[in-house]
Amino acid sequence: MRILGIRDIIGPIMIGPSSSHTAGALRIASMCRRLLAGEPRQVAFHLYGSFAHTYRGHGTDKALVAGLLGMAADDERIRDSFEIAKQQDLSFTFEPRPNEPMPHPNTVCIEVTDSTGSHVSMRGESIGGGAAVITRINGIDVRLTGEYHSIVVKQRDVAGVLAHIATCLSVFDVNIATTKLFRERKGELAYTIMQTDDEIDERVAASIAKHPDIFDVRIVKSDRASEAVAPVKGNAENAGGFAAEFTPQEAAARFEELDFACGAEMLAYCEHEGIAISEAMCRRERCMLAADGVAVDNTRRYLERVLSVMRESATAPITSPVRSMGGLIGGEAAALSKLEAKTDSGTANACIADPMLGRATTYAMAVLETNASMGRIVAAPTAGSSGVVPAMLLAAQDEHGFSDEELINALANAAAIGYLITRNATVAGAEGGCQAEVGAASAMAASAACELFGGTPAQCFAAASNALCGLMGLVCDPVAGLVEAPCQKRNATGVANAIVSAQIALAGIGNLANFDETVEAMRRVGNSLPFELRESALGGLAATPSACAFCGGCMN
Repeated sequence: MRILGIRDIIGPIMIGPSSSHTAGALRIASMCRRLLAGEPRQVAFHLYGSFAHTYRGHGTDKALVAGLLGMAADDERIRDSFEIAKQQDLSFTFEPRPNEPMPHPNTVCIEVTDSTGSHVSMRGESIGGGAAVITRINGIDVRLTGEYHSIVVKQRDVAGVLAHIATCLSVFDVNIATTKLFRERKGELAYTIMQTDDEIDERVAASIAKHPDIFDVRIVKSDRASEAVAPVKGNAENAGGFAAEFTPQEAAARFEELDFACGAEMLAYCEHEGIAISEAMCRRERCMLAADGVAVDNTRRYLERVLSVMRESATAPITSPVRSMGGLIGGEAAALSKLEAKTDSGTANACIADPMLGRATTYAMAVLETNASMGRIVAAPTAGSSGVVPAMLLAAQDEHGFSDEELINALANAAAIGYLITRNATVAGAEGGCQAEVGAASAMAASAACELFGGTPAQCFAAASNALCGLMGLVCDPVAGLVEAPCQKRNATGVANAIVSAQIALAGIGNLANFDETVEAMRRVGNSLPFELRESALGGLAATPSACAFCGGCMN
């Protein structure tokens, strides 16, 4: 099972508009680039499932090209990747194949010829929240996630090769985390993928390549080594607090205790230790990082950056509106802000919401404007739902004076809820509908609000359950495949639902079904939704006459 951390839930920091269709697609192409012997020169992208239906509207095409060019997920040049590719002599084509079945709805096959004349064929899946996995290389089924430093060895499947690879890594003092051999038939072409705890020097690859039965060696550096999404190894100044004194071995042992499998386990730990959910999640994160030799205070610095990006994405469109890529939205946050101003001045047609809800509505709409114009946002837990959590946090700060430090704690609380939903259900619209995106974000925001306003861990979980219940069954039906309509307004609905859900929980009102049961119900509902209602742009509002007219098509 993939180990999820705070950065996987509150992140990545990325260019919009979709974590699964933009950041995840870029990650697939980035891993493909690392498997090349030279610079990419010709590439064909074959798109399947949801990718095939929505690749233009979600910026998937621009992100795939950007990934092959070596751009990071938060690089503002992504929106101009086509022009940059032409300048760098990279030719590319896209072929949507919507009717060919694939195991995952967000699948792309990439055929690349590089500057050395070498050809690489690979298949990748975007699995939600900006994460991705490579499932096939040159016709061989594999599994490569990019989470760890990895070495990919193309070889003949004969005795002695695996021992040679391990010996070379040992000579260079590289610790092996996992090893897996992938092959079609015994004795023929195979790939060995070793994930390591340490960065792999190019000299290791050269040493491994000397074996006569090894054809090629490629190093895939961990995405966690990227400043955009990851901590930095080493001893940070003034690193203190829980786990600061742990050795990697001690941290790994404690992590087993803190790797909560469900809400009940986390709640029991919080109540036993007398701590908030945010502290429980931070303890888990610190042990996870310390086990990998990462300074324990890096999480705080990361969340400080997250809050800064969130604030910019939520405020910039209010004073400087930008039209979205698809042209469906732009200027809504400024209009809402003017309505709030009328309330302050006591004029007619004033805001009917209370100040916090009114401000949260404005911020939620603003973040989606930033996202839809390919601006920089924080997926929380996805880009399509990126407005909910920052809207609640920033509105609460504006109206109730919470400090940035308190907001950072609330972000850790939100990450805990998102982690549990991701682990036990999904936050991907293509898998579970919008209940999995905005619904999960609303649950995260509800729990975070509950902690901000003094709620207990039990009340936080109740608030998250309320929010999931309120949006259960919500379909994902982006008009024209764009993360614009109805996504923007659903983010506003999500933050309103979060505030109401927290209010109910803070009053001490309980739930018939607990948090874990509600997450399981949401998972089953998501599995029951037809493909047309899971981010395909083929059903719901996307299939209305007005939406079809906008697309230049018609209803069948």
